[in-house]
Amino acid sequence: MSKLPPIKGFIETSLLDWPGKVCSVLFLPYCNFRCPFCHNHVLVTSAESLETIPLNTVLNRLLPMREWIDGVCISGGEPTIHPGLLDLIKEIRAEGFKIKLDTNGTQPETLRHLIMEKFVDEIAMDVKGPLDDISYSACAGVSVPIELIRKSIELLLENRVPYMFRTTVVPSLLPENKIYEVAEQLRGATGLTLQNFNPIDPMDPALKVVAPYSEEKLTEIQEGVDEIIKGLD
Repeated sequence: MSKLPPIKGFIETSLLDWPGKVCSVLFLPYCNFRCPFCHNHVLVTSAESLETIPLNTVLNRLLPMREWIDGVCISGGEPTIHPGLLDLIKEIRAEGFKIKLDTNGTQPETLRHLIMEKFVDEIAMDVKGPLDDISYSACAGVSVPIELIRKSIELLLENRVPYMFRTTVVPSLLPENKIYEVAEQLRGATGLTLQNFNPIDPMDPALKVVAPYSEEKLTEIQEGVDEIIKGLD
């Protein structure tokens, strides 16, 4: 058994992290991206400063809730960079919990194994921007091998497991036309959910002065994205 990845955060119940379900959330540290808008950047850059929560502590809190939570969401950071992720999933599934995995899609072979061996029940993949090197790297904060992202998208589009695509929209990084470009590249998917950027504490302090899209504008863009994804435009 590989060394289990450290758990650096735990939410007992969430109605937001697994749409339509009640779930618990585990946060794993570290990430291979440096998204300038990231709001979990302490997990990415200063995880050592956070307490490590023993898995037994988590399970002791989860077991009494087994009858009324739908599963456990494993988030981060980026969970798939941890060699012990599969063992962590096995430990949780052994207690009867379903698993949702949040990922940036940079480890398509890991995703394929988890899907084909039925270790995950749903996957949420963050698509950072249009699938070209310049746009994607600007949104991810590092140079990204875009072919890895494409492979993960293609894998999810095989519909072997329920999935969702998500994009965090920062006006200075993703103007409206770029958001629609992402939607075009995901045409035929089950959907693309837009998440509004929060300027309160982003990884890049320069974004604190960037105003997010208004809720009305975001709703308008989401409607346009939905039409593109469904091929109605």
